Amino acid sequence: MSAVQRKIVHVAAAVITRPDGNFLLGQRAPDTFYPGYWEFPGGKVEAGETPRAALIRELNEELGLDVQAAYPWITREHVYEHAHVSLHFFEVPAWKGEIRDHVHAALSWQRADAMTVEPMLPANGPILKALRLPRTMGITHAGEIGVAAQLARLDTALAGGLRLMQIREPGLAVDERKAFAEAVVRRCRAVGALVVINDDMELARHTKADGLHLPACRLAELDERPDCEWVGASCHNRAELEKAAALGLDYALLGNVKPTLSHPERAPLGWETFGGMIGKLPLPVFALGGLAANDLTDAKTAGAHGIAAIRSIWQG
Repeated sequence: MSAVQRKIVHVAAAVITRPDGNFLLGQRAPDTFYPGYWEFPGGKVEAGETPRAALIRELNEELGLDVQAAYPWITREHVYEHAHVSLHFFEVPAWKGEIRDHVHAALSWQRADAMTVEPMLPANGPILKALRLPRTMGITHAGEIGVAAQLARLDTALAGGLRLMQIREPGLAVDERKAFAEAVVRRCRAVGALVVINDDMELARHTKADGLHLPACRLAELDERPDCEWVGASCHNRAELEKAAALGLDYALLGNVKPTLSHPERAPLGWETFGGMIGKLPLPVFALGGLAANDLTDAKTAGAHGIAAIRSIWQG
């Protein structure tokens, strides 16, 4: 039977995370497909089950865990020799009970940026890059508050743990924007933070930033992914999100979720519409628009990877 004719098997997969950022992997047993490969715990969604219900059941059966919190994250499809699977990933940051494994050959706590086990199950491998993305993105607005003030607030935010930055400064003169970007990248490099440049590949390459962020208008023009380690895009609807996914981008921003000073003319999406719009996408999506740190749980509950903000990030 060809891969096209196969029925899709739905699987719930858990990214079980500790407060230190480590997540749990299981090594497949010798008597299974891909023996010895590492995977995220979980299992098949049975008839009449939702992926969340399957996740809760499987983690109890396989690991003896009573799930206390499970946030929908991303959905990826993969065609194996023996099955076409659709993996529904959830972040599981809270549970009760001691881990007692009943199905894997071994378990291991890992970090996406410092993996010590391999190989990963093919369908699970791409998830590791997504897990390297911090949950909060700060977006600069030096053109509004001044370069010196922005850099001072950046220093404070980096000291407080911010690890993902987007440089977006269309209002600065070319030379000033170049100098500002160099200063931001230098500061971020010192603490291991990621930096993407908005809509300027030349500047991204000059500063050796980590990647490029595309405005929606630029996304619409592209037929292939730009050649950068990290590429994301701003989106306003499902069609744009699907194009970002089709191009293999690493993340997307979607907003505005709440009323915002940047675009007061736009009606906010609200969390319900936001969650419906990002469902079953294979890439992480940040919620944007009028958000602050205390919105992160609501964002995750709606299926977001995290939040992005222009103003609230710099007010702490």
